Amino acid sequence: QVQLVESGGGLAQPGGSLRLSCAAPGITLRNYQIAWVRQAPGNERERVGCISSGDGYSYYEDSIKGRSSISRDDGKNTVYLQMDSLKPEDTGVDHCGTSAGYRCKALIEWGPGTEVTVSS
Repeated sequence: QVQLVESGGGLAQPGGSLRLSCAAPGITLRNYQIAWVRQAPGNERERVGCISSGDGYSYYEDSIKGRSSISRDDGKNTVYLQMDSLKPEDTGVDHCGTSAGYRCKALIEWGPGTEVTVSS
C-alpha cells in the first residue's frame, strides 16, 4: 500500500504564501506521477496540478497557474506545492496522490490532505 502524507497547510492572508509538502515513506516519489487535488468547501475535488515522474515536468490548471509551482526534492523524497499570491478561493483541503495518464488524469491513491485557509 502506498502512503502519502501532506503537510504545510494553515492560515494565510490573501496575497500570502504557503508551501505544502507531500511525503511518502513507502515509495520513491521520483518514480511516480504526482497530482495535487483540492477539495474546496462546497465544491467537488479539483485536480489543480501535476508533476511527472523522472524529469519532473509540472502542469497547472487555470485555478493556480501563474501563482504556484510544483517541484520534487529527490534527496528528501518530497513533492512540494509552492503557492504564492494566495486567494480566498484557494481555501480547501489539498491532497497529493499518485496518478496516471495525461497530466495526472487518473488518480490512483491520495493522502489525507492538509487544510489551507486563506482569509483576512
